[in-house]
Amino acid sequence: MDVKNKRVTVVGFGRSGLAAARLLIRRQAVVTVTDLRPSSELEAPMAALKEGPIRYRLGGHPAEAFDDADLVVMSPGVSAETLQPVRLAAARGIPVIGEIELGFSFTTAPVVAITGTNGKSTTTALAGAILKEAGGEVFIGGNLGRPLCEAVLERSGGEGRPPWDWIVVEVSSFQLETIRSFRPRVAVLLNVTPNHLDRYRTMEDYRAAKWRLFENQTADDLAVINADDPVVFQQAASIRARRLLISRTPRPEEGVYLSSSAVVSIGAWTPSTRQEIIRQDEIPLRGSHNIENVLAASAVGIACGCPAGAVRKAVKEFKGLEHRLEAVRRRDSVLYVNDSKATTTVALAKALEAFCEPIVLIAGGRSKGGEFAFLRDLLRQRVKAAVLIGEARPILRAAWSGAVSMTEAGSLEEAVRLAAQTSAAGDVVLLSPACASFDMFRDFEDRGNRFKEIVNGL
Repeated sequence: MDVKNKRVTVVGFGRSGLAAARLLIRRQAVVTVTDLRPSSELEAPMAALKEGPIRYRLGGHPAEAFDDADLVVMSPGVSAETLQPVRLAAARGIPVIGEIELGFSFTTAPVVAITGTNGKSTTTALAGAILKEAGGEVFIGGNLGRPLCEAVLERSGGEGRPPWDWIVVEVSSFQLETIRSFRPRVAVLLNVTPNHLDRYRTMEDYRAAKWRLFENQTADDLAVINADDPVVFQQAASIRARRLLISRTPRPEEGVYLSSSAVVSIGAWTPSTRQEIIRQDEIPLRGSHNIENVLAASAVGIACGCPAGAVRKAVKEFKGLEHRLEAVRRRDSVLYVNDSKATTTVALAKALEAFCEPIVLIAGGRSKGGEFAFLRDLLRQRVKAAVLIGEARPILRAAWSGAVSMTEAGSLEEAVRLAAQTSAAGDVVLLSPACASFDMFRDFEDRGNRFKEIVNGL
C-alpha cells in the first residue's frame, strides 16, 4: 500500500489508532485523527505521537475530517456502519479499512490469525509460545495487546534486527469487518456462539464477520477448524484452504485430536501417521475448553513446521493468561479465581464446568444481548450461591430465578465481601461475569485487576 502524501483519516485514538497513525506518519501520509473524547482525555497518545505533522479533530467525528480523505482507517471499537461520515465517505468510493488490514499491507512475514467467540486469546498466546520454542522470531498481538501495525514499526527494515519469522494475531469480528486483502497463511476458527448482539443486528451478521477470516485464503494456505463446533464445521466445506481439523474425538481426516487421554496428530506431520504430542494430565490449564485451545495451538505449531518436542514443551510450560481462570489466592481454604475475561454466557458455562468444587459466583455487568436462561441447569449443579453486580442484575435475576440463591451488590467490593461470607472451606469464589465491564470499569482487565486487589486485601 502506497500512502505517501495521501490524506488518511484515523477513526479512534486508542491503542490501535495510535499504532496506525504512527505507521502512516512513518510512511509519509498526511494524517488526521478523530475521536469522541476531548484532548484532555487523550494526552498520553498525543504525547506518544511526535514523529511528524498530524491534525486532530477531537470531541467527535466531524464531517470535514473525511471530506478530503483518500483513505479511512477504523479502530475496531468504532462501527463503520453506524458512523454517518464514514458511510458517506465509503459511498463516495473512499476505501475504509481497519488497523489490522493496514498493518497486514506492510508486512512480509507469514501471518497466523486466530478468532472465535471464546478462547482466542489463550490460543494466540500459546501458539506464539510454541513457535518461539521452535526457535522462531515471533510477534504476538492483534486484538491481544499489541496492534499489528506495531509489528511493522518494530521490524520493517533498517533497525538491525532480524525480520519476523511469524506474526501471530488474535482477530476479533470487529477487526474482520474492515478487511480487504488480509490473508493469513494459517487461519484458526475456534467457535462461534452468540456474542456482541448489541452491535450486530442478527447472529448471522456476527457469524458472517467471523467467517471473513477465510475469504482471501487459497489452496496454498491452511485453515484450522474446530470440528466439535457445529456452526463452524457445517460451513467448513466452503473454505478454499487446506483443512486441518481439531476435535476431542478422533476423526479420519488429518488433524489434531484428543485420543486415549492424549493430544495426538493424525496425518498432520506425515501422511497416515499418528504421533502423540502430550498427555492430557500434563496440560497445566484447567477446563475442557482449554483442551480445545491446546488442540488448536498444537495444530498451528504443526502447520508451521514445529517439531513435536517443541509443541509439548511449550504446552507444559504455559501458565495461562491473566483474567482467564486465574487463581488469585487461597484464603481460609477457599480458592478465589479471576475470570474477568468471561464476557459471554458460553464463557461462563465453560468456567463453571472447569470446577468440581462448590462455586460462589460473582456475575453481571453490561449485557451484550446473550441468552442467560440456558445456564439454569449448570447453575443448579455447580453453584451454591450467586452475587449479582452491574446493570444486568435484573436480567440475571429474572433468568436464574429458582435455579440458584442470589444476592445483589452495588459494587465489586461488596460482591467480594458477600461471596467471602457465603463461602466455606473447599469452595471456589469465581468472578466470571458473562457480561461486558463498561458499566463499572474501563475494560475487563480493569475489572479483573480490581477484583485481585480486593481479594488480596481481605
